Amino acid sequence: MSLSRSPSPQPSGGWHSPGLASSQYDGIASSASPSPRHFESDYMNGGAGSSGSNVTWASAQARSANVKHSQSQGFFRHFRRLSSSLPRFSHQSSTHYAEKEKLGRGRLNADNGGNLRNSVRMIGRLVRRSRLRSALILFFLLFLAVFYATPVRALYRRTSFLGGGSRFVVILAANLGGGVMEWKGPREWAIERDSVKNKKKYVKRWGYELEIVDMSIKKKYTHEWRESWEKVDTIRNAMRKYPHAEWFWWLDLNTFIMEPTYSLQSHIFDSLSSTTYRDINLYNPLNITHPLNTSYLDPISLSPTGDDNPSSINLIVPQDCSGFNLGSFFVRRSVWSDRIMDLWWDPVMYEQKHMEWEHKEQDSLEYLYVNQPWVRPHVAFIPQRKVNSFPPGACGDAGDDPKIHYQEQDRDFLVNMAGCEWGRDCWGEMYSYRQLSNRLNRNWWQKFKDGVSETWDGLWKKDEEITEEDVGSDQDKLS
Repeated sequence: MSLSRSPSPQPSGGWHSPGLASSQYDGIASSASPSPRHFESDYMNGGAGSSGSNVTWASAQARSANVKHSQSQGFFRHFRRLSSSLPRFSHQSSTHYAEKEKLGRGRLNADNGGNLRNSVRMIGRLVRRSRLRSALILFFLLFLAVFYATPVRALYRRTSFLGGGSRFVVILAANLGGGVMEWKGPREWAIERDSVKNKKKYVKRWGYELEIVDMSIKKKYTHEWRESWEKVDTIRNAMRKYPHAEWFWWLDLNTFIMEPTYSLQSHIFDSLSSTTYRDINLYNPLNITHPLNTSYLDPISLSPTGDDNPSSINLIVPQDCSGFNLGSFFVRRSVWSDRIMDLWWDPVMYEQKHMEWEHKEQDSLEYLYVNQPWVRPHVAFIPQRKVNSFPPGACGDAGDDPKIHYQEQDRDFLVNMAGCEWGRDCWGEMYSYRQLSNRLNRNWWQKFKDGVSETWDGLWKKDEEITEEDVGSDQDKLS
């Protein structure tokens, strides 16, 4: 072991420096072959054998080391006191906690090291879990943004095996350019614009097809033009154009969808048996005898409700106060539909009956229902307010009939301004129902803004009324 200082260059020991040449170290240096271990021990003991009056280099160094050691011990002892008061985490049994008198020793034994490792592991697990939660929340928000802000939702609702929107085609008779006898004015153009916009918005929301037909282009089968009968031929053309569609919904131009949040599936076709009825006697404004009193028909034709199977329904028609109403009705693609439309569109029928039938194609369908027993089992009726509510002024003297007229509190699906061109204001009715639909289908932000605006207007009017009262009272005092 090497000495702390090099040996003295003098033969008798000692140093030339006056502070280091003491009698003690002179004796040590002159003693016979002193061992290095003894010198080191004396050095480490801080000069225990030296007198208090003599200050040597070794004693000063030893005292300095003792002061630093005691300071460091005091700092770490204070730090251990603080750390011992903190809670300790351990996933093991409670026997691993040390006693109070052992907590201040500052020894990193096996238990303390295990607790520290467990704490680090627990913090790591919490960090990983928080990252996983954050990733899941971010993925969910991204999914909502992609689903609602992109065409993904429309694609989902359109697919036949998911949303089923491709099964439905909405046919709108736009009548571009006017009717046969007269051209449209500004109000008629405005009605057409609102109606078309309303249907486009609806089919875009639910993934349906929209076929806008220009009813000014007429087909001439006899010696004169005929309006409204062409809807039969138009439906057949739509069936050829959309070969994968199942249901075709005809709508007149003077119609407005009041509740665009209602899908056809949830509103009608998911519960077709409970939404429709087969027995016309439940609501029979035409007093049609049903079923027929004959003995040669099969049991299904003699039954007032047919076979009670929703899959056999191929035509869904609402009834108003005058009978069948074809302003809003549904036709299903089937062999039966092909047969009835062949008869319905037969030139012989409207050639012979067009002067007798006031409502043209509507009276023609009623005639087939009354006189052809094979037609009845495949026709279902739907309550009028389900797909074809009337304004209060429609149906003559019917007044406000809850069976046929629009009810705001029930949030009816569609309004048909039927007959508005005969003594009523078509544009006024269309505008009022459009505004009502916008108000009923506001989102939460629009409702909040309208509420603030209404509150402000109410306070402003109240202040104006108070001001007018004060002015009137002041005038009375002056008089």
